[in-house]
Amino acid sequence: MAMRAHSPAAERNQAPILAELQRLLPASGLALEVASGTGQHAAHFAAGLPGWRWQPTDVDGQALASIDAWCAGLPNVLPARRLDVLNPPPAAELPAPVDALVCANLLHIAPWPCCAALMRLADRCLAGTGSLVLYGPYRVDGVPTAPGNLAFDADLRARNPAWGLRRLAKVLEQAGAVGLVLREQVAMPANNRLLLLDRRLPA
Repeated sequence: MAMRAHSPAAERNQAPILAELQRLLPASGLALEVASGTGQHAAHFAAGLPGWRWQPTDVDGQALASIDAWCAGLPNVLPARRLDVLNPPPAAELPAPVDALVCANLLHIAPWPCCAALMRLADRCLAGTGSLVLYGPYRVDGVPTAPGNLAFDADLRARNPAWGLRRLAKVLEQAGAVGLVLREQVAMPANNRLLLLDRRLPA
C-alpha cells in the first residue's frame, strides 16, 4: 500500500467539520473536494456520509497516492485526481454537476488569485441547488483577530508573501462575482469558520 501522509491538523478538525457536513448537506449527492491534501478528510467525510460519492483532488500529483491510500476500501470514494484551480481542465473533464464543492484550508496557503479561481470552478461545477463549503481561518471586519491567528498569519507571510489569512468580506466578494451568496457561517474550534454558500435566488 502507498504511504499515507499524516496531518495532525486534519486529524483534529475532521470530526467537527464532518458534524457540520452531516447537518448541512442532504443525505446523498456527489461531492468534489478541492485540495484534499493527505486524504484524511476525504476518508473521514466519505465514511461519515455513506450516501455521498466523493471525488478527492489535489494540485500536488504526489499527494494523490496518499489520498488513495487513506480512502482504500471506501466504495463511495472515486480515485484521486489532479486539479489545479488556476489551470482547471476543460469542462468535459470535470466531475459536474456536483452537489457540493468542499474546500478546507486552501485560501490562506495559496496566492490570492486562487480565491477567484475557486469561485469560478464552483460556478462551473455546482448543480443548480449545489453548495460550496469552505473551512479555514479568516479575518472578519469588526471582529478582533485571535492572537493565535495573528501569529499564524505572520508565520504564513514569512514563509510566502503571497500567503496569509484572507478577509472574509473579500472572499464573499469573489463569491458574489459568480452569483454565490453566504447562507450560513459556523464558528469552529481553533478560531476557524465553516461557510456554506449557494447560488443567489432569482429576484
